[in-house]
Amino acid sequence: MKLRGRKGILGIVLLVLVAAAGLVGSHMLVTSRKPTVSAAPACPKDHERALACYEQYYGSIVAQQGVPEAFAALKQQYGRDPDVQHLCHALTHVIGQAAARKYSDLPEAFQHGDNFCGSGYYHGVLQGRSFQMGRERLLSDLNSICAGIPGKERKSLEYYNCVHGLGHAVMAITGDDLFDALHDCDGLTGSMEGNACASGVFMENLIVDGAHGGHYSKYLKPSEPLYPCTAVDTKYKPACFDLQTSYALGAVQGDFAKVFGLCAAAGVPFRLTCYQSLGRDAAATSLNQVPGTVARCALGTDREQRANCIRGAVLDFVYYYHSDAQAKQLCAAVDPALQADCRSTTAKAVGLF
Repeated sequence: MKLRGRKGILGIVLLVLVAAAGLVGSHMLVTSRKPTVSAAPACPKDHERALACYEQYYGSIVAQQGVPEAFAALKQQYGRDPDVQHLCHALTHVIGQAAARKYSDLPEAFQHGDNFCGSGYYHGVLQGRSFQMGRERLLSDLNSICAGIPGKERKSLEYYNCVHGLGHAVMAITGDDLFDALHDCDGLTGSMEGNACASGVFMENLIVDGAHGGHYSKYLKPSEPLYPCTAVDTKYKPACFDLQTSYALGAVQGDFAKVFGLCAAAGVPFRLTCYQSLGRDAAATSLNQVPGTVARCALGTDREQRANCIRGAVLDFVYYYHSDAQAKQLCAAVDPALQADCRSTTAKAVGLF
């Protein structure tokens, strides 16, 4: 069964989770389209200087030619440069910020968008708009900024990208102060909107840590890999645990067994979200191949850990392949006690596409 798009909140949330997984392993496809622009500069290896270099390069392409040409150049570089692969989500932010300068109308900027590298373009557009507006105006207009984006009533992907992008925007405008940014998200009306904004805050907190803007987040602690999820208000914890395992894995040198243990200490119900997030990471670091994914989820010490890890992994398989074929292969390879739940999770995900 080949899937032809994505609908529903689950499909939207998967996009966000895949972006987070990109901090550990890449999920992005490279197109063969070649840009009609000058060759990319030989930017420094240091991330801070590299981002400044690429910002000038991609910003000039957007200004002189357009967003599609900037993405074409990025995708061409992505296929041959590991540094660009690592910085890809941050670079799509750069393109989005340049688009915000080029297009005064937010819906128009969205029309030129591309979901490449975790939809970072849309996050960058909102960041660029926040810089133009300033914090006071941004917060006073918070509920109207995304009103012109199509699909608000049906919670479309475009609308989700906008309100999720507001989380990135308030992080930018507060100087990456996570707790202030979460408080700002509270100004949004609607539970989906508030949760999406909070997810954007937590994602930006991961991105900023040495890969975006060239500095490190004060809200990440190698000695406490699940912080800030352990410190934020209960209402924010699901959005945080949805993403935090990508950082935790890096903090413990990729030791899945150790992160399973960290998640277990989070308690119910958040440990379940944490295990599922770890399943996404298992799929990502295994390059969405069945053997590696199964082996990593098998590091869970009990059925609850392994079952939720497989749930997160199989959801990622469905998103990554836009098909249920590989997900079914994954389900067939797991422990027989987990297969029925794996197949059920696959069917629910496919039904929402």
